[in-house]
Amino acid sequence: QVQLVESGGGLVQAGGSLRLSCLAFGSIFSINAMGWYRQAPGKRRELVAVITSGGSTNYVDSVKDRFTISRDGAKNTVYLQMNSLKPEDTAVYYCNADVRRTSYSGTSDYWGQGTQVTVSS
Repeated sequence: QVQLVESGGGLVQAGGSLRLSCLAFGSIFSINAMGWYRQAPGKRRELVAVITSGGSTNYVDSVKDRFTISRDGAKNTVYLQMNSLKPEDTAVYYCNADVRRTSYSGTSDYWGQGTQVTVSS
C-alpha cells in the first residue's frame, strides 16, 4: 500500500553530477524520515543520507561535502544531489521512507526498487 518510485540514476563521468528523486505514495499519514542507501556488488547496503521531517540530516562520511539530501514534504519526495562523483560512488541507490500510515499506528520502513548510478573514470 506504500510504494517508492526512484528516478535520476545513470552513467556519468568522474567529477560529474546527478540528482536522484524519490516519490512515496499510497496509504500515508505522515513520513518521519526519508533517505538514500546504496549497495555495490560484493558489499553490504549502506546509508548514504537521511533527512527527517524536521530537516535534520545525516550523511556517510564518504559523501559529506559532495552530496546534499533534501525533502519536499508536501509531495512526499526526497532528492539527493550528487556532485563531484567518484567511481567508488558506483552502486544501486535505494530510496527509503519511515512511514506512518495512520494517525494511530507506528512507523514502518519502505524501500524503492533502486536506481543504478555508474561513475566512469
